[in-house]
Amino acid sequence: QVQLVESGGGLVQPGGSLRLSCAASGSAARRYAMGWYRQAPGKQRELVATITYDGSTNYADSVKGRFGVSRDNAKNTVDLQMNSLKPEDTAVYYCNARSLLSSYWGQGTQVTVSS
Repeated sequence: QVQLVESGGGLVQPGGSLRLSCAASGSAARRYAMGWYRQAPGKQRELVATITYDGSTNYADSVKGRFGVSRDNAKNTVDLQMNSLKPEDTAVYYCNARSLLSSYWGQGTQVTVSS
């Protein structure tokens, strides 16, 4: 079992930056691939970024060049640095951990981009 807790969400102006963090516990030694997803009201949940245990990353086209995902395996954390934020980035952001057999989700953290 893995527990995931997101933090760092909040209100930010367009063009601003925000850093989200996901802390994992419960099965910390496992080499999980991690991902960030987001869901806006009335929209489907979509993948934002993924990162493997060894640090390989992948991004949705909509956030390429603006967002960066990183992880610290010793601390069992994964971060999402969000720059040049747009109103369309407004959503609840969810952390995901995936192994060969299991997948886990955090409770989400709200990001609102508005002036």
